[in-house]
Amino acid sequence: MAEAIVLIGCKGQTQEAEYLDVLATAMPEERIVPFRLMEQAERDATQVAIVANPDPAEVAALPNLVWVQSLWAGVERLVSAFDRPLPIVRLVDREMARTMAEAVLAWTYYLQRDMPAYARQQRAGLWRPHPYRKPADTTVGLLGLGALGIAAAERLLGAGFRVTGWSRSPKSVPGIEALHGMEALPTMLGRCDILVCLVPLTPDTRGLVNAERLAALKPGASLINFARGPIVATADLIAALDSGHLAHAVLDVFEVEPLPAESPLWSHPGVTVLPHISGPTDMPSAAGTVADNLRVYRRTGQPPQGIDTARGY
Repeated sequence: MAEAIVLIGCKGQTQEAEYLDVLATAMPEERIVPFRLMEQAERDATQVAIVANPDPAEVAALPNLVWVQSLWAGVERLVSAFDRPLPIVRLVDREMARTMAEAVLAWTYYLQRDMPAYARQQRAGLWRPHPYRKPADTTVGLLGLGALGIAAAERLLGAGFRVTGWSRSPKSVPGIEALHGMEALPTMLGRCDILVCLVPLTPDTRGLVNAERLAALKPGASLINFARGPIVATADLIAALDSGHLAHAVLDVFEVEPLPAESPLWSHPGVTVLPHISGPTDMPSAAGTVADNLRVYRRTGQPPQGIDTARGY
């Protein structure tokens, strides 16, 4: 049997045991050992790490690591944690893409059908129907056209929404208008009734959705952030909501998680707070993806394609 695979970053031993069980089922030919249970000789021999939210010190204690497999789609913490060049393989999993696309569609419906307004009216004891707005009369803009953005676009198109999208580099997505480059971003924003944020967190996207970009949205537009909290400037978001330019924001991600009790987002009438549930990792599906990557590595000796660390994704 080859050297052990190290597992790093589980939230407690209960999650660790669950992950080990699912990973072992997907790849019974491998021996997967939590970092804390490895002897130094095993750490020295380890070539592959499977990580969730790793402690950089634990990664640094693996001197002969060849590549890292993330159990998350987001890898920004990994990029900043490593002090040496290492292939970092993000989780590209069809089940995660399906789950995220489902969430995008569900919360787009929530906004399109005026659910926030009806919730406020219920609290006020107010009976007031609102005019129906068809999906075909609603433009959803996808900020980010990676695997998750493309899956979301397909679900939205299937439901009859008009869809536009933006990415840093050119993308071709059937059925949608795909714009690219910073110069095209205001054009895309100006067409949005609902903006869905799905870009990875990088130095270039930190604070991307700021006062200037929020002002570029249609008056009365809404925002869904399913990417990372720091992409949206919180103070600018609150100001846009308070001014009435932005109608509502559905936020699933935050700069600090769990969201602190003192955050004004909890009680803001224009904000729906979710506890980071839009795209949970499905461990059986993720384990199958990881197992496929490991089998190719064992057969060829070549790590899977890693992210571009300069770009951060």
